[in-house]
Amino acid sequence: MKPPFLVLIREHMLARHYAIRTIDTYLYWIKYYINFNHKTHPAKLGEQNVEAFLTYLSVDRNVAISTQGIALNAIVYLYREIVKSPLSMNMNFTKSKRATKLPTVLTTSEVKKLLTLMPVAQQLLAKLMYGSGLRLMEAIRLRVKDVDFTYHTLSIFNAKGGKHRRVTLARELTQDLKDQMNIVKKYFEADKLNPQYAGVYLPNALNRKYPNAPYQLLWHYLFPSGNVSIDPRANLERRHHVDETTFQKAIRRTAIKAGIEKTVSAHTLRHSFATHLLQRGTDIRTVQEQLGHSDLRTTQIYTHVIQAGANGVISPLTTLD
Repeated sequence: MKPPFLVLIREHMLARHYAIRTIDTYLYWIKYYINFNHKTHPAKLGEQNVEAFLTYLSVDRNVAISTQGIALNAIVYLYREIVKSPLSMNMNFTKSKRATKLPTVLTTSEVKKLLTLMPVAQQLLAKLMYGSGLRLMEAIRLRVKDVDFTYHTLSIFNAKGGKHRRVTLARELTQDLKDQMNIVKKYFEADKLNPQYAGVYLPNALNRKYPNAPYQLLWHYLFPSGNVSIDPRANLERRHHVDETTFQKAIRRTAIKAGIEKTVSAHTLRHSFATHLLQRGTDIRTVQEQLGHSDLRTTQIYTHVIQAGANGVISPLTTLD
């Protein structure tokens, strides 16, 4: 049973329509912060305690810059919204300097083998992620309406940073996607017969703008869960999308089965997409737009693979005859 204080925070965030993943992440770091301070209530702690916690994450835990940033966001929310004592902008703590890892990239032959061996239930999802450079949650959250067969594009809404974009769709996936939509339609027809079914989840603003959309096929998830469940945000029965952890486990197992001696994750498909586009001569700004990167420097990390050695340097050993 969760502590009442954490339950309070969860209910507070649910009432403000935060994503479930964001709520779980914030609660993780808030609980970590409380345990770090020997389970003292945050209202009895001050900015020095927050600074000490963030410094601990950097110095003792050696967390990445982004991880420390997420922890900071969670604590800022805690004090601003729950404790009602906002933190100042001038806190003094040791910032993380851990270098960003270079992405793991598969060769085209490794990608082909991986996709061939992926379980049928996850194969189309994997092909979409590699073929369109999608993040895992972007692919899982796709809705039927987001697929455009006329222009062969996918519309990605509310991606990282709340951004929207359009990405390319491999023509080879047309029939597979139409077959998948038929599966969605079968679930949809069955759900309509369920008097408890409250339609598919829509963010609050969309739900107000399109009140009938939750009951329309086009708004349903392209990769629906096999079972309906209770939506904790409204305590209503809905059919959510598939669970991302199932895919993550599947791709790791398949990489081992394929004999790929690299650390493969769902994000490896996105890394491989970007690198293979650059290898084919695609302009880096086009790749940036496809990936949805705000900063070109984020995209430039993929150029390390297509260079002839580190920074394009040719080893002197190569010139020895």
